[in-house]
Amino acid sequence: MADLDWNKSTWETHYNWAEAGEEWSTAWGGSEAHWFGSIYPRLHRFLPAPRILEIAPGFGRWTKFLIPLCSEFVGIDLSEKCTDACRNRFASATHARFFTNDGYSLEAAPERTFDLIFSFDSLVHAEYPVLKSYIPQLLTKLSPGGVAFIHHSNLLAFNNTLGAPHSRGVSVSADAVADLIYRDGGTILIQEIVNWSEEHLIDCLTLFARHDSYPSAKPVRLINPLFMAEAKLIRSFQSPYSALSRGRADVDGALADPLAAA
Repeated sequence: MADLDWNKSTWETHYNWAEAGEEWSTAWGGSEAHWFGSIYPRLHRFLPAPRILEIAPGFGRWTKFLIPLCSEFVGIDLSEKCTDACRNRFASATHARFFTNDGYSLEAAPERTFDLIFSFDSLVHAEYPVLKSYIPQLLTKLSPGGVAFIHHSNLLAFNNTLGAPHSRGVSVSADAVADLIYRDGGTILIQEIVNWSEEHLIDCLTLFARHDSYPSAKPVRLINPLFMAEAKLIRSFQSPYSALSRGRADVDGALADPLAAA
C-alpha cells in the first residue's frame, strides 16, 4: 500500500534518483517526447499559463517544460531531497519557488492564484486520504477560469483483485476522485481512464475546475485502453525528432522556450 510513510521513505531515502525520473518516460522515448507527444496535447488549450502550481515535481522531469510557460511557478513536494534538487536545478529561474510539505497541506501556495495546477506520474502513488485533503485545497488555489490536471490511481475500481501494480494507490478510483471534486464545489471537465504498462485501466487523468468558473461544463469521461499503444507510437515517431534538440537543453536546469524551434 502506497501510504504517506511509504511515499516519504521511498522518494526521500530509498530511491536513488540517478536518472532524475527520466527512466519513467522510457516507453515514450524520453521525457521530451513524452511531454510533446502525450501530455502537452492534452493541455495545450491552457498553456502558456501565467501562474502554475506543480504538485510533487520530483527532480523536475515536467518542471523543465512548465517553468518557461509561466511568469510564476510554485512546486510543492513531500520529499526535501526533491525540493532541494529542483531549487538547484532551476536556480536561474527567478520566478520559480519550491516548498516541502507534509503530504497533506498545500498552505505554501496562495489562494485563487493558479491558472494551471499540474501533477503527473506522482499522485498515482497517493492513497485516498491524500486526495481527500488535496482536492478541496486545489480548488481554492485555482484562479477564476483556472484548471487542475492530475494523474491518479484507478485501482479501487478493481476491488483489490489486482494487488498494487506499479505501487498505485489501492483506495483511489476515477469515481472516488470525481465525488471529492463535486463535493468540494468543483466540476469535472474530462476524466480519461487509461492503462499503464499493461491492459488494465489502472490510472486516470482528471482535468477539473471550480464549478463557478465553468458552470455549464458537461463532464466527459474517456475510456482509453490504448494509452500505452500511444506511447509506443510516440517513441517510434516523436522521440527521434526530440533527440535532435537535446543539445540545447538543460545546461543549467532551465530550458529555452520548449515551444521554440530547435
